Amino acid sequence: MGKILIVDDDAAFVGALRDKIHALYPLLDVITCTEPLLALTILRQGKVDLLLVDLEMPTLDGSKIFNYALSVGIDKNRIVILSGRDSDYLHEQFPMGTCLAVLNKYEAKQKAVLDMIFSSMQRKAAGS
Repeated sequence: MGKILIVDDDAAFVGALRDKIHALYPLLDVITCTEPLLALTILRQGKVDLLLVDLEMPTLDGSKIFNYALSVGIDKNRIVILSGRDSDYLHEQFPMGTCLAVLNKYEAKQKAVLDMIFSSMQRKAAGS
């Protein structure tokens, strides 16, 4: 348990998040994808323990990737939708129970939720 796929067209955000995960949660394996269409192949090829997907991207938006992930067997409770939009908008698009979480990727309090998720995954990967 510990394979994370991050799908976001913002390369700077993806790089910063990947670096943070590597530094704080070394047992977690991070795959990044800044090209949304490539994410479909990654999802189809292997087991992903957590999918972090940006809602708004060119070519293929996050809701389509979300639906594809569900169709290939990813548990909805292993998917986090990220966006720069406010939480009211996000919860309208993805009501409670639709996925693990919907988070504004720039708000500090929302980033704390990601830290809780990563910390839990780290503990499981360590066998604790």
